[in-house]
Amino acid sequence: MVLLRLDNISLAYGHLPLLAHVDFQIEMGERVCLVGRNGTGKSTLLRVITGAAVPDEGEVWRRDGLRIGNLDQEVPPDSDETVFHIVAGGLGELGALLTEYHEAAQAAGAARPDALNRISELHPRIEALGGWNVNQKVETVLTRLGLPADLRLTDASGGIRRQTMLARALVSEPDLLLLDEPTNHLDIAAITWLEKYLATYRGALIFITHDRTLVRRLATRIADLDRGRLVSFPGDFENYLRKKEEFLEIEARAAAKFDKKLAEEEAWIRRGIKARRTRNEGRVRALQAMRRERARRLEALGQARFGIDVGEISGKLVVDLRRVSFSYGNDLIVSDLSTAILRGDRVGIIGPNGSGKSTLLKLILGELAPTSGEVVRGTRIQTAYFDQHRRRLDVEKTVRENLTDGSDYVTVRGRSRHVVGYLKDFLFPPARIDSPVKALSGGERNRLLLAKIFTRSVNMMVLDEPTNDLDVDTLELLEDLLADYKGTLLLVSHDRTFLDNVVTSTLVFEGGGKIGEYVGGYEDWTRYRERIAEATNAAVKEPPRATSTPQRPKTNSGKLSYKEQRELEALPAKIEALEAEQAELHAALSDETFHRGARDKIAAAAARLEAIARELEVSYARWQELDR
Repeated sequence: MVLLRLDNISLAYGHLPLLAHVDFQIEMGERVCLVGRNGTGKSTLLRVITGAAVPDEGEVWRRDGLRIGNLDQEVPPDSDETVFHIVAGGLGELGALLTEYHEAAQAAGAARPDALNRISELHPRIEALGGWNVNQKVETVLTRLGLPADLRLTDASGGIRRQTMLARALVSEPDLLLLDEPTNHLDIAAITWLEKYLATYRGALIFITHDRTLVRRLATRIADLDRGRLVSFPGDFENYLRKKEEFLEIEARAAAKFDKKLAEEEAWIRRGIKARRTRNEGRVRALQAMRRERARRLEALGQARFGIDVGEISGKLVVDLRRVSFSYGNDLIVSDLSTAILRGDRVGIIGPNGSGKSTLLKLILGELAPTSGEVVRGTRIQTAYFDQHRRRLDVEKTVRENLTDGSDYVTVRGRSRHVVGYLKDFLFPPARIDSPVKALSGGERNRLLLAKIFTRSVNMMVLDEPTNDLDVDTLELLEDLLADYKGTLLLVSHDRTFLDNVVTSTLVFEGGGKIGEYVGGYEDWTRYRERIAEATNAAVKEPPRATSTPQRPKTNSGKLSYKEQRELEALPAKIEALEAEQAELHAALSDETFHRGARDKIAAAAARLEAIARELEVSYARWQELDR
C-alpha cells in the first residue's frame, strides 16, 4: 500500500538546487535510509514530505488520513511542560488524560487530598480509551531512552530535548515515521534498543543517520540524494555502496566523452570563417547548446582531504592510572581504576550517557585531580583534544578567525598554506570562510574543529564524540586516518562501526564506578559479554554436584587401566605445550606493536588465550584425578 508519493519535485534556495525533478514513493512496512553529503538537502526533503516546506514545482500526494510522525534536527525551544507531558502530547486526548493522571499521581505522593479524587475520576476515562497499555508504552520509552519524566524542558539540555522529541515520535505510532539523525545524543544501550524497536515497527520509516551499523541492520532500501537527484537502491547498504560506485564511474565516463566532444567543437569554432558559413549554422547552434548543458552540470562533490602531523615521539609510557577514584560529592564516577596507556595504543571508551566518560578524559589530561590515587603522565606528550561540545570554537567569530585569528595563512606540517586552500580540504567553499561559526551546521562545525586541531603536531589524540553530524564519506576518511595514526588515541564514541574499525582495546563503564578493560573493539566486547552471560546461565541451570569427592574409575586390581595410564603419561607434555603457548600470547598481547595490527588477529589471539585457560583447567583437574 502506497502511503506517499512525490512527483517531479523541485526546490532551490537561491542558485542552489536542492531537489531537481525528484520522484519518490514509499509503501507500508518499508524502511528507507536517506543518504547524502552534509548540505545536500536531506532534511529539506523530509520537510517537503511533512508539508513544512513547499516545493517550487511538482506534487506531493499523501494517502487520506495519513499520520506522519517526525523527529527534526532542530532542538525544540524552551517550555515549562515536563518531558512526560511533551511525550504523551503526541497521543491527542488520551495523551492529555495520561499527563493529568501522571501529575495527579505525583500530587498524591505529596499527600495532597484533592489528588486522590482526581485520580478516581480519570481512571475510568483512561480505561475506556484503552489507555493503560499506552501509558505503559510511554513509561517504557522514557526508561529506555533514560529520560526523566518530571524534568521541565526549560531545564533540559539540548540532548535531552532531542531525545524527548524522539520519544514523542515513537509513542504516537504514526503510519509514516521520519527520523533525522535519531542516534545523536543517544548512548549505545539506547541505540541498540531503538534499533530493535524500529526493526519491528509496523509502519513505514524514512531515516537519516551516519550510524552505519543502524543502516545495515534496518534499511530495506537506500535513497541517495546527490546534486538534487534522488536515486533509490533496493537492498542493503553493501549493495548500495557497490551500485553507487558503478553509477559514478558511468557518469564520469559519460562526462569525459561529452567534454572531449565539446573541446573538439570549441577548437573548430576558433578556426574562423568556416564556422560562420550558412550551412554550418546548425553546428554552431549545437555547440551553443553543449555550452549551456556544460554550464548546468553539477560536479560531484569533492572528497575531504586531511592528515595528522604526529610530531615528536612521546615516551613509551603515556599515562599510568594507579588506583584512581573520583567522585562528585556522593556520586562515585571512577572506582579504583588501574591501567597503563602506552605509546601507540588506540583505546575506545564506552558507557551510558552521564556515566563519566568525559570525566575520565579530563582525569587523564590533568584537567581534573583524582579524589584518590595517582595519575602519572609520560614525557614529551603533545595533545589535541576534540571536545564534544566544541567549546574551542568561538561561535561569534568567523571560520577564518577561529582557525588563524584573521590571518590568510596557516602553518600545517611545517609549511605555510593559504587558509582558503586548507579549508577546501575540509569541504569549505571560499564563500563560507568568512561566515560566522554560529551560521554553520553541526557537521560543518565538527569539520572546522578537526581542521583547527590538525594544524598542530600531536602525538596524542583525545576525541570526545567526533562523529556526530559528520556525513559518511567524511566519517570514513577520518576513520582511515585514525587507523593509520602512529600516535596514541583515546576515543569516546557511540558509533559502533567507528569503534570497531579504529580502536584496539576498550575501557567500559560497567556501573558503580567500575571500569572494565577489554581487548578489541565494540563487537569484541559484545561477544565477550555474551559468552559470560551464556556461561552464567549454564552454571545456573547445571544440577548441583555431589559434595563427596568423586571416585576415580579403577580396575579390579585397584590400578589405572592401560588407556588411563597412557593418558596420564601424555598430560605433562600437553600441559607444558599449553603453558608455552599461553606465555607467547601473553607476551604478544602486552607488546604495543601487536595492537597496531589487524583487529581480527588481535581478537583471535584473545579468544585463543581464553581457550587455553579452559584447556589447562581441565588438564590440571584430570592429572590430579589420575595421579593418585
